[in-house]
Amino acid sequence: MKTIHLKNVVWEEGQYFVAQCLNVEVSSFGNTKEEALKNLEEALSLYFEDEPDDNLQEINRPEIIDTEFQYA
Repeated sequence: MKTIHLKNVVWEEGQYFVAQCLNVEVSSFGNTKEEALKNLEEALSLYFEDEPDDNLQEINRPEIIDTEFQYA
């Protein structure tokens, strides 16, 4: 069995928690942070059944930046 290291982020969105993997475009949600992360783990397992892990995007020191902008 192979081991890979992934960077995940979790946030609250309305009544749910959303968990997203930053290395691949996979996300999931749940009623709690723990449930969202568990569901993400399951989604990642399914993702890596079909996709090679050599397509991982390397993520170093992710940071949340608040930005304010205007648009029409």
